[in-house]
Amino acid sequence: MARMIREKVEDGSFGSASEVIRAALRAFQREEEEHAERMASIRARVKASIEGTRPSHSGEEVRTHLRGLFDQYSSRADDSAA
Repeated sequence: MARMIREKVEDGSFGSASEVIRAALRAFQREEEEHAERMASIRARVKASIEGTRPSHSGEEVRTHLRGLFDQYSSRADDSAA
């Protein structure tokens, strides 16, 4: 890390080692803030999903509904083939 700091000063990217370190800390702080925002967003979506009032259906209800849809479309296909 010390070599990288020296290289940044030597190539003129920064005026001193302190400037390199300050820039690195600012970048780190930005990353931390962005991460915190992403985590807050994820937590909010999870909470909304858990608290959501969507209807709950059992597996059997879903299978029955899908069988009905399948039968409906199968009969249409049979009718058009006749």
